Amino acid sequence: MYFVAAALLVLSGLFYSASHHEIGSFGTTMCTYGSTFCENPLIVFAGAGLAAAWGMFVSIK
Repeated sequence: MYFVAAALLVLSGLFYSASHHEIGSFGTTMCTYGSTFCENPLIVFAGAGLAAAWGMFVSIK
């Protein structure tokens, strides 16, 4: 679950950068296909937080 949380955190950063036109033509393509997440990357960030919390909840040590 921590891998999923880390991947979502990276995606959140990419969508944030794409929405501010900081990563060039790749950002334009990202916002074409994921316009909802470009407009509000906090959705993906919240998913990362929930995945991390779930991973901490179900981890066995």
